[in-house]
Amino acid sequence: MDLLALEAKKTNGAEPEKKPAPRPKPKPQKKAKRIVYFEVEIVDLKTKEKLLLLDKVEPTSTVLDIKALFHKSYPKWYPARQSLRLDPKAKCLRDEEVLQTLPVGTTASFYFSDLGPQLTWGTVFLAECLGPLILYLMFYFRLPFIYSPKYDFTSSKHWVVHLACMCHSFHYIKRILETLFVHRISHGTMPLRNIFKNCGYYWCSAAWMAYYINHPLYTTPFYEQQQVNTGLYIFLFCQIGNFSIHVALRNLKPPGSKVKKIPYPTKNPFTWIFWLVSCPNYTYELGSWIGFTVMTQCVPVAFFTIVAFIQMTVWAKGKHRSYIKEFRDYPTLRSSILPFIL
Repeated sequence: MDLLALEAKKTNGAEPEKKPAPRPKPKPQKKAKRIVYFEVEIVDLKTKEKLLLLDKVEPTSTVLDIKALFHKSYPKWYPARQSLRLDPKAKCLRDEEVLQTLPVGTTASFYFSDLGPQLTWGTVFLAECLGPLILYLMFYFRLPFIYSPKYDFTSSKHWVVHLACMCHSFHYIKRILETLFVHRISHGTMPLRNIFKNCGYYWCSAAWMAYYINHPLYTTPFYEQQQVNTGLYIFLFCQIGNFSIHVALRNLKPPGSKVKKIPYPTKNPFTWIFWLVSCPNYTYELGSWIGFTVMTQCVPVAFFTIVAFIQMTVWAKGKHRSYIKEFRDYPTLRSSILPFIL
């Protein structure tokens, strides 16, 4: 057999060569989405003067982001001091509103107004509470120039006077501690000018009631100890209830979150009133002052309680309407501040 035949025989007996597997075709790369930037113009609300033109503002920017950019050009107008709106007669825009969700085109005009110097709400609450606490104690210890000189630094002979001082002090110390450690304040700041109105109301009311309760000629309640005890029990019950509601509201949302939720009763029995009212913190606050009125039988305290009830009703009704508007499944049985009444 010649060499060619042997080579052919080897070739015929050999296994066929495997063809390489075809490589998968690379997927075509997706084209990056084209970002449409906004052009934001900020105009003075009063003079209609153009203050700033911001170019290439990202569509996901919030109103707070725009305020921060505006603050870089005008350092004296920090974000909390700015009010921005889309129309001179429209409401102020919220900080969390996103530019691309606003009813504007790619060119947006914002009207700016200066809110004036601002204070944090925490500072306001502390000022509102420290004043009454200190003023009441000044009358309780009968500092000079308050009553007749012969009563300077004297003490009342009536036990209810000392009890009223303890309850009043407890109330405002509780509010101070809640401001520092419990409350999560959603509103950032308040105009500085408003603190004089707020503090004036609380401070003057505290001084007025303290003057009469600690007066040397103060007379005890008509039903004496029985009336005092009844008022004290109401006061303490409502103070515990008020604190329980504040803790429940604090636990409703994590720190820094602005997501609103419907408050519901917890395992704490003092929170079960949530089944009936939207703002039980005001309900308990009202009950505390009613108890203090019964305990002291003092007209200025009764007047303060009535005024506080009117104001808290306004706040509670506004909060109640806000809940109904925001949550479709909001419990229909709830009233604003008084179960089944108001």
